[in-house]
Amino acid sequence: MKIDVLTLFPEMFRPVTEESILGRAAEKGILDIRLTDIRDFSNDKHNKADDYPFGGGGGMVMMADPIFGALEHVDAKAKKIIYMSPRGKILDEEKIRELAEMDSFVILCGHYEGVDQRVLDYWDVEEISIGDYVLTGGELPAMVLIDSVARLIPGVLGNEDSALNESVYSGLLEHPQYTQPREYRGMDVPEVLTSGNHQKIALWKLEKSLELTKERRPDLYTEFISHRNDRNEDGTKKYGKAERQVIDRVEAGPKDGAGLKDGAGQDDEPGKD
Repeated sequence: MKIDVLTLFPEMFRPVTEESILGRAAEKGILDIRLTDIRDFSNDKHNKADDYPFGGGGGMVMMADPIFGALEHVDAKAKKIIYMSPRGKILDEEKIRELAEMDSFVILCGHYEGVDQRVLDYWDVEEISIGDYVLTGGELPAMVLIDSVARLIPGVLGNEDSALNESVYSGLLEHPQYTQPREYRGMDVPEVLTSGNHQKIALWKLEKSLELTKERRPDLYTEFISHRNDRNEDGTKKYGKAERQVIDRVEAGPKDGAGLKDGAGQDDEPGKD
């Protein structure tokens, strides 16, 4: 995948795009992130790329001409163009999956009070926001977008299933994670996770994910619960008996002695009926 990023501050991206997972993906040739400095296309001798807004108001607005030049330089007419903007549609799983299927797209990073509206109108730009708050510029939101999309591209992550199985992509928030040592300052790793019983571990993870999602993201929880009786393409139930028991227990709420503390009493294999 090729991603062109148009920005006034290309140096902000390199510590993110050239390191860790994104850096390794670039080395493998899976991901090609190209940074274009909008100032390079200014006709001003001082590389000025912004000016005062018509109609008054505070701050500066990025001028159309340098942005047009940058977009033409990356042949943006043939590509999807995204403008990181607080007035755009909130970035979600559906949009991330859509972008991950593309061969290329362009990200325009605004700054100051934004960009001249004529840029957005002429180039048919889609505005995307990462939340209901305002940042200094579009660079940080662009990094969030790139990272979230890259994780869904085959070969970027070591485990091909990990991106789809974690957090909100599975429909639930992720369960708690633990690593060595087993005991730290009086705090022990839950016994079930060291039992070696993969069936009990899977049910424990499901229960904890359900509990966290119910508490912190009731919208996701309600959506997940509404599909508890769904069936697979072959007609079998999506969730096995043991899994449905866990779902029903969490849905009913906490009771004395309830909960899958160590996985005891769960004999059905997850996903089987």
